[in-house]
Amino acid sequence: MNPATFRSAEATLETPVAPYADSGPVAACVRSGLSTRPRRLPPWLFYDEAGSVLFERITELPEYYLTRTERGILTAHASEMIALAAEGKELRIVELGAGSADKTRLLLAAAVAAQGRVLYEPVDVSATALDAAQERIEREIPGVTVAPRVMDYVHGLDLDAEGEDERRLVLYIGSSIGNFDPEDAARLLVGVRKALRPGDALLLGVDLVKDIPTLLAAYDDAAGVTAEFNLNVLARLNRELGANFNLRAFRHKAVWDAVHSRMEMYLESLAAQKVHVRALGLDVEFARRERIHTENSYKYAPGQAERMLESAGFAAAGNWSDADGWFGVCLGRAERNV
Repeated sequence: MNPATFRSAEATLETPVAPYADSGPVAACVRSGLSTRPRRLPPWLFYDEAGSVLFERITELPEYYLTRTERGILTAHASEMIALAAEGKELRIVELGAGSADKTRLLLAAAVAAQGRVLYEPVDVSATALDAAQERIEREIPGVTVAPRVMDYVHGLDLDAEGEDERRLVLYIGSSIGNFDPEDAARLLVGVRKALRPGDALLLGVDLVKDIPTLLAAYDDAAGVTAEFNLNVLARLNRELGANFNLRAFRHKAVWDAVHSRMEMYLESLAAQKVHVRALGLDVEFARRERIHTENSYKYAPGQAERMLESAGFAAAGNWSDADGWFGVCLGRAERNV
């Protein structure tokens, strides 16, 4: 996830972006996603500057258990995780979708304590996020050298070869894998495996299935921050593509899909309406209660993540959870070619 910024979300929402872009990834996904039914927009659209601010607020909400639960697991077991991944060799650490790298500092500190220094390679599509993470980490944790990589890891990793006496540990924490449908998640893990040598490792964080009221509250908090986060997607299209979405004419919806074991987020139209997207020359008509699908967040059964790793060419090397069994972190070691 991308980091928070020091500007307020409200101020950023009012900042226009000009000229409007009629090409590029945002334009392409909006043209495709709003031109067909059911309407859908990809979750990466959440994370512009305003969305990143809002997400940081979400992680601090009492209902949003994911961040604090995973942080608790890392706090308790970071040294063990680092030792298992290193197997007595010097470890370098890569993180996918690093963003602010907040929880990662626990693992980096454990690596420095174990080997005196560590090379940290955060991977993110946002150069701004990586710059902020580099400044903060190198200031707060002496012994860490940060080598940022601006890269879309979803389509494969291009990493420098490590030394013969080194091991590489890839971090994919925060339950980010849950945003991918099972087939896409499997492809992503295989892509990670192809970038690693036998003996390297992947540390994967996954959100586990739990009672439905807890899940619903985490994605539809009482303060309405998640609703604001979801609606910011429409505000982003207004800013970047010259759309004329009326945010008050849509509402946030969070739904549990038991069949697919996932939380789903939607933006639901409160009335029949037509929206114009100026940059694309596109008119989109919405029926009352018609929804735009903005996110899936899959919740895994115990042992499911380990099976995913095994299918991608990793051998299970360790797994950790909290006392309530709400969140899991598992370590897979690259063992064969894929």
